[in-house]
Amino acid sequence: MKVKITIGDKLTFIGSFNETVTAQKIYESLPITGEGNIWGGEIYFVSQVTSSPEDNARDVLQAGEIAYWPPLKAICLFYGPTPASQGGEIRAAGPVNIVGKITGDLSPLKQVKGMPKVLIEKQL
Repeated sequence: MKVKITIGDKLTFIGSFNETVTAQKIYESLPITGEGNIWGGEIYFVSQVTSSPEDNARDVLQAGEIAYWPPLKAICLFYGPTPASQGGEIRAAGPVNIVGKITGDLSPLKQVKGMPKVLIEKQL
């Protein structure tokens, strides 16, 4: 399940979703757009997708992972340490369901400021 992620007017990334229940719910809801929030090395936005915590939910992530945080119904893009991180790790605010991964260079995400529009759509 390939996806295209557009942040603001200029940044575009390609990613893929895994086969988890949450990933499939999000994929079936695409396109999804939201007002992005920046929390350290994470961009997230609230969605209308509802999913429960999965057995493999975790709070320490790898750069490029796409996740879903059930308490806020938030879709999260991780690219660096967050205020919850200890040392150089990437840590979410709480356990998240891993739904996919962005491929390619993540460094442009470090330049994103404010509350950019985020669009996730199917990559055909």
